[in-house]
Amino acid sequence: MNILLPILVFGMIIFVHELGHFLLAKKNGIGVLEFSLGFGPKLISFKKGETTYAIKCIPFGGSCMMMDELAEEEDVIPEKSFRNKSVWARIAVIAAGPVFNFLLAFVLAVIVIGTVGIDRPVLNGVVDGFPAQEAGMQAGDRITEINGKKIVIYRDVSLYLALHPQEDLLVTYERDGQEHQVSLTPKYNDETGTYMMGIQVSGLRDKTSVGETLMYSAYEVKYWIDYTITSLRMLVQGQIGMESMTGPVGLVSTMSDMVEESSQDGMLYVFLNLFNFSILLSANLGVVNLLPLPALDGGRIFFFLIELIRGKPIDPEKEGMVHMAGMALLMVLMVVVLYQDIVRML
Repeated sequence: MNILLPILVFGMIIFVHELGHFLLAKKNGIGVLEFSLGFGPKLISFKKGETTYAIKCIPFGGSCMMMDELAEEEDVIPEKSFRNKSVWARIAVIAAGPVFNFLLAFVLAVIVIGTVGIDRPVLNGVVDGFPAQEAGMQAGDRITEINGKKIVIYRDVSLYLALHPQEDLLVTYERDGQEHQVSLTPKYNDETGTYMMGIQVSGLRDKTSVGETLMYSAYEVKYWIDYTITSLRMLVQGQIGMESMTGPVGLVSTMSDMVEESSQDGMLYVFLNLFNFSILLSANLGVVNLLPLPALDGGRIFFFLIELIRGKPIDPEKEGMVHMAGMALLMVLMVVVLYQDIVRML
């Protein structure tokens, strides 16, 4: 179960991504030759109409192969050809994968938040000798802004401090319905090795109404999208290294540990923790796939936007070569990340 459940959850995220492509392709009258989950040799497959549906032996990845998508194929039905559709139809089909990942993240967030609530940014106490106490903050204070950044959940505070560890902070908080502001300079804590405001929270989540659940679920997706974009920016700027990247093997290993730890509290918490982690994974997959890089959905959309500007498509062979080169680089990256995953597990 420790291995099977994470693989099923990971497969669900990939399936939903490919399902987005599939449904929009069908909606726009595009022929789909193969819709598969996984890659490698087929374990199970059947054909209905023009489409072969398959589950393949390696449970990472998937595909929605459309008719005449990049290169010339035999027996192409012109009205079902991907390249014969309008630019906006093609953009919609390719963008549907990431969009469905964001929708999945939202649905999972509704389940998690509707069950256990949210981590409100309300203090449970302050640490003696640290800036928050010295500035007069106390239990019950609700942080609403830090340096102009709106604070909705407590993780907003944690993320801001992680990104701005030594920055002076102008903290806005509410107490008994009144707004207050204090200036703080985080203090280094030798025990944790981090700079701290010196605030404490209970770690418990507060239940929400139906309306709050929907609102906070949308914000949860936004939070993880922002988190992913920030992480990518830090990677590009060299603030974090390649060793911080994790691939499918590492993710399944992490989720496997999560299942083992959560199983002591019952299956409900196993699924809630898996779903909570999957919100990050699904939002992450959506963001990464929208990057304007060859072989990714964003790279495909980038070429379509060029077509809109030029008024005519890029030569399919040249576009195909760019995507093949991008795929080759992506495979090299996958091998490097896989190696790091295995080393970390040993």
